[in-house]
Amino acid sequence: MQHAPHAQPNAKDLAALTLGAIGIVYGDIGTSPLYALKEVFNHGHLPLTPENIYGILSMMFWTLTVIVSLKYVTLILRADNNGEGGLVAMLTLASTAVKDRPGLRGKLLALGIFGTAIFFGDGVITPAISVLSAVEGMEVAAPQLERYVVPITLVVLTLLFMVQKHGTSGIGKFFGPITALWFVVVAVLGLYHVLQNPAVLVAMSPHYALNFIVDHPMLAFIALGAVILCATGAEALYADMGHFGKLPIRLAWFSLVMPSLVLNYFGQGAMLLAHPENVANPFFEMAPHWALYPLVGLATCATVIASQALITAAFSVTKQVIQLGYLPRLRILHTSEKETGQIYIPFVNWTLYGCIVLAVIFFGSSGKLAAAYGITVTIDMMITTVMTFFVIRFAWKMTWLVCVLATAFFFAIDLMFFSANVIKVIDGGWFPLLIGIVMFSLMITWKDGRELLSARLRSDAIDLRPFLEAVFCSPPLRVDGTAVFLNADAGTTPNALLHNLKHNKVLHKQNLFVTVRSHEVPWIPLKNRIEVESLGNGCWQVILHYGFKNEPDVPRALKLLKEHGVFIEDMETSYFLSRDIVIPTMGGEMAPWREKLFAGMHRNASGAAAFLKLPTNRVVELGSKVEI
Repeated sequence: MQHAPHAQPNAKDLAALTLGAIGIVYGDIGTSPLYALKEVFNHGHLPLTPENIYGILSMMFWTLTVIVSLKYVTLILRADNNGEGGLVAMLTLASTAVKDRPGLRGKLLALGIFGTAIFFGDGVITPAISVLSAVEGMEVAAPQLERYVVPITLVVLTLLFMVQKHGTSGIGKFFGPITALWFVVVAVLGLYHVLQNPAVLVAMSPHYALNFIVDHPMLAFIALGAVILCATGAEALYADMGHFGKLPIRLAWFSLVMPSLVLNYFGQGAMLLAHPENVANPFFEMAPHWALYPLVGLATCATVIASQALITAAFSVTKQVIQLGYLPRLRILHTSEKETGQIYIPFVNWTLYGCIVLAVIFFGSSGKLAAAYGITVTIDMMITTVMTFFVIRFAWKMTWLVCVLATAFFFAIDLMFFSANVIKVIDGGWFPLLIGIVMFSLMITWKDGRELLSARLRSDAIDLRPFLEAVFCSPPLRVDGTAVFLNADAGTTPNALLHNLKHNKVLHKQNLFVTVRSHEVPWIPLKNRIEVESLGNGCWQVILHYGFKNEPDVPRALKLLKEHGVFIEDMETSYFLSRDIVIPTMGGEMAPWREKLFAGMHRNASGAAAFLKLPTNRVVELGSKVEI
């Protein structure tokens, strides 16, 4: 599928895209008022005094301004990779920019892949804490319902993950309106209390934050670990740029999202100045008693939508990482006939669900989960800042001074927030970190194992052109039809061809030796999809090129061969694949446990036929054992 960068939309399209961005992009950060300010004061480290409330509100306002408005909305959105955003797009942009520096490129790839792995840890905590914090609103209405919070949360999350296989095309159109309603309600709740005490708005002045930091440096440092919760979800601004474009995302932020968040946080602060006893759950305490149950329902809908956006992102990121060669092929199902981007990956869905259930049961409350939240977010923020430096330096060719000035300030702030969250590792931050480290180990093991396997296959491979010349000196029986031999390395003889000649002793009239290559760009258009080289005697070397967001479809791509004078009939075409069985050996180049892990991942990987959209009734797989 060819992708074109977003053109300037007309007014109607801009409104629709902006509404869509509100529902998909801002669900996570939009539900932060449920728990962010509460967590600053809930652990008893910080006395609930007017000076401290003003200081924290000022820190939150400037966190939203500096990290979200300046860093992400203004700077990071400029670093698009052919119109696409997200850490994978940033990684490929940065690594491509330094391709002539292999040592630096390797370090950047490792750093970017670690950031992508950490994202999965964030993907577990976000749905757990957001849905839990919404359902906890029942405790404000009726404290006796406290024991039902965890069971209801688990029911909501179970239903959410059960419907994933059906896709969101039917209900997705409601995400924008529901989330927009949520922001309006959030703003109105905050505005009511701000009007009760308008003086609270003076906390927008940065000197309140600076005074708080100077007067209470250790308390301010600890508080930073909770203050960052108001900016969680900022990465989604960049990750979803390819779906909506920069303008709708920016318009949604400045016109609705940021004003609503600021009003709500300051409203919570104004209420706490008058009623400090409401600190246990200030968001729900802002609402009149008659509105509590409807507010819990709306909050639950908003957190489910935020979780849905993150689950969809997990599917998308997994698919991209698979095509970049860092994870084995997984079974990918399409949930929409119109939108190729709407996919469902059963293994990711239920693994994510299992980890989220563990988090909800183990931690049991949004307060305890908040200790686990923040560490992964701040790691990804730092990695994005580092990647941005290399993009603007080596891809945009800006001077060192400009690059340092553009990123050092943000990196210092990211590092400050990260340091404040490191002290929460023992209290729960270890949980998402453990998930991220496990994912990183799997991804690096798969990448290294694939390289070892490819090197072993190349060392035993026979050059294709000389082999064919030898075959045609005394040609075997030629049969009608076309044989497509899938081959990882162009120019080498596929094992499937050797086995076919050995056992069947025939050769088709047309033979295509097809290599599929994935590149570190999001999209490769159809006009650049195919390379063809004639090898004579009805044989052709074909190379198919895909970006990491393209949908590999070999039969569809081979239809382009007619432009090169090669005609194939679908019903007369057979696809031959080599299915290698990896045998780990002692004394290999990887640690024994990694070799066994890679062999297991390779054995359980989804077949290439499904991944490449090959017709199952015309696929022939021939296996061989390979020692690494």
